[in-house]
Amino acid sequence: MHPWGGTSALRLLISIILMVSASSVDRKQNHTTVPMEGNTFLTVLKDTKAVLPCPPVPLTNAVVTAWKIMLRDKPPCIRAYRRERNETTEANCTDKRITWLYRPDQNAALQIDPVVITHDGLYRCDVVTPDGNFQHGYHLQVLVAPEVTLSQSKNRTVVCKAVAGKPAAWISWTPEGDCVPEHEYWGNGTVTVQSTCHWAESNVSTVSCSVFHEAGNWSLSIELKQDDVLPVHSLNIF
Repeated sequence: MHPWGGTSALRLLISIILMVSASSVDRKQNHTTVPMEGNTFLTVLKDTKAVLPCPPVPLTNAVVTAWKIMLRDKPPCIRAYRRERNETTEANCTDKRITWLYRPDQNAALQIDPVVITHDGLYRCDVVTPDGNFQHGYHLQVLVAPEVTLSQSKNRTVVCKAVAGKPAAWISWTPEGDCVPEHEYWGNGTVTVQSTCHWAESNVSTVSCSVFHEAGNWSLSIELKQDDVLPVHSLNIF
């Protein structure tokens, strides 16, 4: 396979987009059982590896296979493979963590390794065959597990924090207290959630904070003290 450059690459990418979008191919001629279009909502944990397959079309039938990657605040990246010439090309693809999984003539899947917050977006694979065009898209959302902390201040007041999670975590208490929730939104899409609770009743000696998030759940317990000595607390992950 040979990379294309300059004008020839641009012309090919334009022709690929036209081939994928054109209605000149009569889809009624398609006799396979493969769905022509589909979309998957996919959540992936930050710092892991994601593999996105193309539609299950035999690659021997593919004329052109193209990935269109649409990320926030960036021009669309297009990676394409043309079987007739055994050639690949790309445009606006600057993220080295997004690549073909293997050789596209053997496996046209896309890999992201490692996944980072900026990989939120739409990934679409188009396969052009003599029988019609096949498409599958992935709406990818990157999950970031929050850093969970529990601490006690004065006067039987406890603070539970889920720092920089994506999406925002949810906090609950056992037993319920007089609580004030706070949310702090960061520019990278993460959210810090804080819940500050007070228990005036002296019969409450131990409280638990539960943090719920798509990346996992946490349970923390702490013993209430009247003095300024910070108590030992425990953390359980479930």
